[in-house]
Amino acid sequence: MGGAVNVVAQHAATPSGVLLSGIIPPLADPYFERPESGPDLRSGPPGGETVVLTHGQETGSAPVTQGGTGKTQLAAAFARALREARAVDVLAWVTATSREAVLAGFAQAASAVGAGDPEADAEADAARFIGWLARTARPWALVIDDLVDLADLAGLWPAGPAGQVVITTRLPAAAFTAGAVVSSGAAAAPGAARLPGPGLTAAAARGLRIIPVGGFSRREALSYLGFRLTDDPDQRIEALDLAEDLDGLPLGLAQAAAVMNVSGLSCREYRVQFGERHKHMSERDVDGISAAVLATWSLAAECAHELVPEGLTWPALALTAMLDPHGIPGAVLTSPAACGYIAGRPSTASGADQDLARAAITNLARVGLVGIDAADPVRTVRMHPSVRAAVRAYLPPADTEQALVAAADALLQAWPEPGQGTLGAGAQMDQALRDCAASLRAAEAGSPAARGALSRPDTHPLLLRAGRSLEEARLAGSALAYWQSTVAASGRRLGPGQANALAARDKLAGAYESAGRFDDAIAVFAGALAEREDACGPEHPDAIAARGRLARAYADAGRPAEAVALYELTVADAGRQFGPGNPVTLTARTGLADAYLAAGRGQDSLAAYQALIADCQRLLGARHPTTLAARDGLAAALTANGQSDQAVALYKNLLADTEATAGRDHPDTIAARAQLASAFRRGGRPKDAIALYKRVLADQERLSGADHLDIIAARADLAAAYQQAGRLADAVGQYARALADSERHLGPDHRTTQAIRGHLAAAAAK
Repeated sequence: MGGAVNVVAQHAATPSGVLLSGIIPPLADPYFERPESGPDLRSGPPGGETVVLTHGQETGSAPVTQGGTGKTQLAAAFARALREARAVDVLAWVTATSREAVLAGFAQAASAVGAGDPEADAEADAARFIGWLARTARPWALVIDDLVDLADLAGLWPAGPAGQVVITTRLPAAAFTAGAVVSSGAAAAPGAARLPGPGLTAAAARGLRIIPVGGFSRREALSYLGFRLTDDPDQRIEALDLAEDLDGLPLGLAQAAAVMNVSGLSCREYRVQFGERHKHMSERDVDGISAAVLATWSLAAECAHELVPEGLTWPALALTAMLDPHGIPGAVLTSPAACGYIAGRPSTASGADQDLARAAITNLARVGLVGIDAADPVRTVRMHPSVRAAVRAYLPPADTEQALVAAADALLQAWPEPGQGTLGAGAQMDQALRDCAASLRAAEAGSPAARGALSRPDTHPLLLRAGRSLEEARLAGSALAYWQSTVAASGRRLGPGQANALAARDKLAGAYESAGRFDDAIAVFAGALAEREDACGPEHPDAIAARGRLARAYADAGRPAEAVALYELTVADAGRQFGPGNPVTLTARTGLADAYLAAGRGQDSLAAYQALIADCQRLLGARHPTTLAARDGLAAALTANGQSDQAVALYKNLLADTEATAGRDHPDTIAARAQLASAFRRGGRPKDAIALYKRVLADQERLSGADHLDIIAARADLAAAYQQAGRLADAVGQYARALADSERHLGPDHRTTQAIRGHLAAAAAK
């Protein structure tokens, strides 16, 4: 369903001037305007306003928690009209079904507008996006769709004088704080009521306008059915009565019209079937879903079941209902697992089987149970949450478990690895797949009979892939919570020897490390090591690798003596079991050399690195990446040991070999050049450092553009060398430019910005 949207183009822009972040849902086909019940989202103040579309008056067909009144379609029509009119410079759409989804969406938007930091976590980037909205003079609009919990926006409430926010939600209006203006239509009435109750802060409530969205008006409902039923005028007899049966609910009317178009039923004939089905559904209880919607979706499912190819509707419906209602990638539903589940036999996803799967999904769309956007590979198939809830409620337990496992297999088969670039892979695709995985876990938890389906006989590999995706997206907090819940679930159901369960524990320990919770990381790594030693023996490859991970955790925790002891054991065991050139052995030897240095055993560290380099050169070659990394470690150890001349000589050789291997413009070569410059500076040779830092800065600007984040660090390094050389005016100038760039890209409160500000103040004070 859609609404009338009045957009005033206040800012001229080129066709490419509207920067879009996120995926705007497609409008319904056919799209129907709502001149009476559709709010005008452009009324009110020209900027700084937040509009919240909530559920309208509760009716028998439309309880508040169900939705289906067309809020998302109204927001999508608004966003598309803005884009077509080029009324804003920046347009972002964020699906807000979880805190993780909000963070990921805001972080992607931060990257799109140039406010992101690729080395920071997503939460920091999300905060930078909120700061950018507050400061920018560029006109912008942000749609936050299907907000489930106000807490998901904690610390991230968007506002700014140059923009407008639209939020759709099934939360009650009272959740949005005292001080919010409640509007019953296109504009807030004078003296509009103020909402009591807890919710947002007073600052967030400023400019907030709440608009309840109900069903179609009588006139709109009659026009809608007349618009949809065009083949036979007799079909429209009792159309107004049908609209009243459904309280004008857009979702129900859309499904009813679709079924009548496919089956040829008239409104009168459909009303007879609907009345009988409604009476039956009134005796069933599906939490939050009205008997009217249960009746319309079940009639639609029966209609689809009769379409060719017969017998595939129910498995297609069940599989789709396991996944995310806001959009399932098309590749998931045409994967071998999906094709096999829908066809009822093993499949390799041949062309014929994919055609069968597509035909089954298309039949669901014909009767209004799903929407298909064939042009979007990321959010290809959408299903309203109330339809999903109804399907899940009516699935037999055995079917639920089979559908869960098939959906998990399908997601795993369609999920690309980082850097593959397949299936339109990217941040949007990964988020869609994570949303689908979260939907699966919720379905598993909500079905007592199917609980544990994804943990038998071992943790399903999909759960590991979804967790890794959180890490790849820099969602550190979400990843930690995810691994905690995954380990807790596997710990209840699995023995210690289960490979995937142990892998999940390793991931949890790594997440603790990333969060700086080193004691927790050590405890989990130690437990995983004990389990592997019990199951496989202390010299099993898995146990040796686990010992190395525990040693690294001790090193990261600042406990070098314990790290040294474990690394020495790991090096001895790995050398004996794998040989000196095995990656596990080489990694352990590198860790041991670093641990020696951290423990104050500089000579031992140098000796360990020298032996490591000799073996790497003999086994792998002088210019192998592992050898180059070991040489870099030795140079750093020499610097820390006060042997700056030797470090400079080694960095020179390292730079020459890196350039010969990778080329003069490769990022590794530029990094090696910067390391040599730093060695010059630490060795008291600022003039040599300045010459190299200038080249690094010029290379970065030439290859990455003047606004790349790496240039901030390069300019700050050059400024430090100028300061060391006593060229304070040059230092102040470079620091000032670095500070301006850092404030623009990272925000005034970022740690990098604060550090540069401090260095600038120190240089200016001399």
